[in-house]
Amino acid sequence: MLPRKRSSTTIQLCRRANVLRMAGFAAALAGAAGASAAGANEGAKDSGKGPPSDDGGAVYVAQPEIAQITCLRRCASRGRAQQGSTLRVIGRSLSEVKSLTFHGTTGRGDDVQAKVRSGGERRLNAVVPLAAVTGPVSATAAAGARSKPSPPVPILPAPPPEPNPTLTPVSGLRQRGAPRLETGTSRTRAFYGAKRTVTFSYRISDGSPASVRVELIRATDGAVVRTWTPAASADSVEKVAWNGEAGGQVAVRGRYAFRLTVAGDQGEQAHSSRAQDFSRDAFDLYDHVFPIRGSHDYGGPGARFGSGRGGRSHQGHDVFARCGTPMVAARGGQVKFSGYHSAAGNYLVIDGAGTGIDYSYMHMVSPSAFRRGDRVFTGQRIGEVGDSGNASGCHLHYEMWGPPGWYNGGQPFDPLPSLRAWDAWS
Repeated sequence: MLPRKRSSTTIQLCRRANVLRMAGFAAALAGAAGASAAGANEGAKDSGKGPPSDDGGAVYVAQPEIAQITCLRRCASRGRAQQGSTLRVIGRSLSEVKSLTFHGTTGRGDDVQAKVRSGGERRLNAVVPLAAVTGPVSATAAAGARSKPSPPVPILPAPPPEPNPTLTPVSGLRQRGAPRLETGTSRTRAFYGAKRTVTFSYRISDGSPASVRVELIRATDGAVVRTWTPAASADSVEKVAWNGEAGGQVAVRGRYAFRLTVAGDQGEQAHSSRAQDFSRDAFDLYDHVFPIRGSHDYGGPGARFGSGRGGRSHQGHDVFARCGTPMVAARGGQVKFSGYHSAAGNYLVIDGAGTGIDYSYMHMVSPSAFRRGDRVFTGQRIGEVGDSGNASGCHLHYEMWGPPGWYNGGQPFDPLPSLRAWDAWS
């Protein structure tokens, strides 16, 4: 029988093992020689034993290999992965893997990591982070050994949180003798700058609460972004509202959850949810809403930013919809301009709160009711799609300008990527 041919990887591993064995053998000889010399010196000096010394050595960690990634639990339809799903990774040399990196699509800016549960040399499990997006995945082991990136793994957004608008008993941890809790959250989708904030409600019963703490947790990293410590009261419905800001800044887009902790007279505690539970009293925060509230399309090449307009460049993007379709503010803020222009028709310009960006809406059916200096909320109706001014067909000519603003030293930029993103979630 002919000997089985070994792969180049196996040969390399054998060579590395031989090198390590030879190095270890040499170190052992040197150690033995050193020990003999030390023993002779000690005998000559008749001195006591000194402290033992540790000989360091290199530890070889094989490079992990990913062969297959499948969705194991909490999968979307047809077995597809989504944020929050548990993935099964099949490959080689996976026992030392500590984390998976989801590389996303836009360089390192959208990379996120997830801890893993190893199942041995050939498989491991990991939960898809809520911030992960479609892209390659790599495995990192001890000492920084990393696998080659896998082919892109499609990752769908997490399903929306379960609605819980009315008070219901919690299923979180509760120590014996601690008060009982009921909680509810007003909405599962919140928009920064909207007129209605997201409100968390709770009721404490069966005990005298000594202290109350409400925390707002960011799902992507588990960070506490806001904490309230209201007065402790029992048998009454209490409420906490959040406006979408943390530390004086607009909070990042993503999933958040309220968590209530109540301590009784003897220190016994009750929690509305576990630390990493983002299914109860959770909601998704968004920073913009799509401005047209009805059927629409993005037109052809001539509708795009930068297309020719009789010797000038198109400074926005045209979104077509039926005349009279409601139009809302994509981002709340303060009205900078409101009026009529022979080319723009009835138009409105809003200085977006916390953005430094001006948002321009043109060709509205009729003049907007808002005037310069008025405050507008995200999602608030500002007019209707029309064809006033120099327009061919009913559409919204939409512009976005960087600071310091619209025809005030700023420059317009292509709004289409933003429009498509807002369209996807609103």
